[in-house]
Amino acid sequence: MREDFKNTIVRRKTKMINVGDVQVGGDAKITVQSMTNTLTTDIDATVSQINSLVEEGADIVRVSCPDKGSTESLKEVVNQSSVPIVADIHFHYKRAIEAAEAGAACLRVNPGNIGKEKIIEVIEAAKQNNISMRVGVNAGSIDEKILMKYKEPCSDALVESALENIKLLEGNNFENFKISVKASDVFITIESYEKLAQLCDYPFHVGLTEAGTYLSGSIKSSISIGNLLSKGIGDTIRVSLTADPVEEIKVGYEILKSLNLGSRGIKIISCPSCARQAFPVIETVKKLEQRLAHIKTPLTLSIIGCVVNGPGEALKSDIGLTGGGKGNNMIYLSGVADHKITNPEIVDHVVELVEQKVRTIND
Repeated sequence: MREDFKNTIVRRKTKMINVGDVQVGGDAKITVQSMTNTLTTDIDATVSQINSLVEEGADIVRVSCPDKGSTESLKEVVNQSSVPIVADIHFHYKRAIEAAEAGAACLRVNPGNIGKEKIIEVIEAAKQNNISMRVGVNAGSIDEKILMKYKEPCSDALVESALENIKLLEGNNFENFKISVKASDVFITIESYEKLAQLCDYPFHVGLTEAGTYLSGSIKSSISIGNLLSKGIGDTIRVSLTADPVEEIKVGYEILKSLNLGSRGIKIISCPSCARQAFPVIETVKKLEQRLAHIKTPLTLSIIGCVVNGPGEALKSDIGLTGGGKGNNMIYLSGVADHKITNPEIVDHVVELVEQKVRTIND
């Protein structure tokens, strides 16, 4: 994105922790992560999926460790991964200890599920192996006493649970952790993070749990995660979709790009198309998305079908295309009208311009 169009979001000030060699919180960039859905015992399949996620831009990947076979496989998974691996632990404290010893960069735990006595052993394992933890509080697994107090999952219940867990970790001299307070409800999720942000300065892992299918889950996640990020709340994000995990990374980056909080790949600004369009906008954008999917350098590209909004959008773009009469469309470079092209040239020419720009930036 051009330097004169930057965001004005002020991020919440937090502690900084390390997840392997990736920093989370403080002034570090907002990271994007996902989770494998393969059997962890199938090392080849798990590593293959991790590689696919990394290729799409994942900074951190979480791997489920429900049994001893999974933690036994984890060491080889970690050895073959180019990004930090978070071990997902839910009920058995021994799996957390085994994962820490196997090389996990972070342990994802819900202390309420493990129990206060056993979580102390998990904390010691994290200390001994110099790794971080994520305290993950979900609306579906709130401590029973707290749930009875509030009668139902709500933001106050999630926050109280998180504060109890924070107190537990701090009481055992451990502060190398991040927190999440997720629900499947957009409003409960937003309220929970907003309330907790006023009560602590630990980094937040932000997401909407069990968001749903690709379409509905992407929309709900964009509303909740985007709402929080726009207020400066959130240090690492995961979009939870009932879909290929690679799609979670794509949607995550689109959320960041829409708020000018992340920069990876092509950000396409395009119109919905209408009777004014001078070229087939929808078909053109689909082709450009496919042809430019390999680009990782951040660039803004505007594809507008007519002159009503085209010149204005081009002002904010590295490369812009505005539809013109009789198939004479205008190309803008850095906001300035540069030359015209005809409809048959559009896709190949724009791809060439983008690749030229990328080479210039990276040289």
